[in-house]
Amino acid sequence: MKHFLRMFVQVCLYFYCKCLWRCLKFVVRKLTGQCELQRICYNTKPGAARTMKIEASLKGSKSKRLQTSVNVHPDAIEKTIDDIMELKRINPDINPQLGVSLQACLLQIVGYRNLIAEVEKLRREPYDSENPQHEEMLLKLWKCLKPNSPLKARISKQWCEIGFQGDDPKTDFRGMGLLGLYNLVYFAEWDTEIAQQVLTDSLHPKYSKAEWEKKKFDKAIGYSFAIVGINITDLAYNLLVSGALKTHFYNVAPEAPTLTHFQQTFCYLMHEFHKFWIDEDPLDIMEFNRVREKFYKRILRQLQNPEMALCPHFAASESLINM
Repeated sequence: MKHFLRMFVQVCLYFYCKCLWRCLKFVVRKLTGQCELQRICYNTKPGAARTMKIEASLKGSKSKRLQTSVNVHPDAIEKTIDDIMELKRINPDINPQLGVSLQACLLQIVGYRNLIAEVEKLRREPYDSENPQHEEMLLKLWKCLKPNSPLKARISKQWCEIGFQGDDPKTDFRGMGLLGLYNLVYFAEWDTEIAQQVLTDSLHPKYSKAEWEKKKFDKAIGYSFAIVGINITDLAYNLLVSGALKTHFYNVAPEAPTLTHFQQTFCYLMHEFHKFWIDEDPLDIMEFNRVREKFYKRILRQLQNPEMALCPHFAASESLINM
């Protein structure tokens, strides 16, 4: 009975607050002569703060047309803006900047949704050793990371040198599919110097050999570069689908966020995790999950700031070359 009463009270409070909020919006519109969308665009600077408020306003509207406007095809955004202006009885000639601002917000909102779909498609596509394109990407990863060490065979223990678990990397991509490979190749190809540096650091503990033997650490602070890259891909994926990365993408992408933005974010997370791992100074690789979870919570806290941009001017060589 208590449980039922509690639920009843919560439902009543929800509808009371909802009605109160709509009444408040009506009063404010009458006083200011502006709808909520206008007030947001005129009083909030461009970026995540504005786009997230516009998104919440559209989704929370009592109008189905406004609710569905966040799910339109990118090609239909201009018409959607016209529909919103008409529905809200806003004269575009008197308020020309409003249409521009709404269009920028909708491009980001719709783009984020489409990016999730694109990333999910890559994640669900398994690595296929019979696919020449997949094999070509895998070999490119090796060449970028180990340019002076030719791969002696496709199936080889050499793969362990860049952090795979066995002699055939295809089995390590099961969790993240092609997405893990795409991210690793992007990191190695576009930020080669830093990727090679992080790889080297991951293979060699910061302790001297004498200190290492004295401490009797199995791995010291080393970790498997490729496996951790796939794990950080999973971390970035979870941040994306949970909506946590909206803050970052709405601040760095002037229009629709793309796969490149996601891959740059992955590179940033790899850099930051590498520094975080060193700062945490774990006893061995068995502490990986603890360090990863602590790192994940730190990134989540940063993304709660509506002005946060994880890598506003992505240039890894500037941030880690002298680390």
